[in-house]
Amino acid sequence: MREIDKIIIHCTATKAGREVTVEEVTAWHKGRGFRTIGYHYLIGLDGKISAGRPEREVGAHCLGQNGHSIGVCYVGGLDERGQPQDTRTEAQKESLRGLVAELRRRYPGASVHGHREFAAKACPCFDVGREM
Repeated sequence: MREIDKIIIHCTATKAGREVTVEEVTAWHKGRGFRTIGYHYLIGLDGKISAGRPEREVGAHCLGQNGHSIGVCYVGGLDERGQPQDTRTEAQKESLRGLVAELRRRYPGASVHGHREFAAKACPCFDVGREM
């Protein structure tokens, strides 16, 4: 099993209210040359948590951090004009909190971060440090 020391939160950078599936994200990532989806989990607008890449596999979600992290992504992150915004539904917030709590139980000592802490991006469009 991989040693996990970080849980990194992402958004799909899609407009509020537009649902995105694991299959769609997988196609995007394959189009970028990835073998499959880069995230380990995707949280839909309704709060449903879908498995992506298996946790035992190194992700493809955060340059320099993939080998020792779990990537969690929520659908959304842009307002209707395409500008960064926290667009999470209440169901997504609840699911994200629960999933992060479960991952922290399984990986004691793992810290929780937003993608923007490691890249010049707005992702995940909310302050992970303050909320998590």
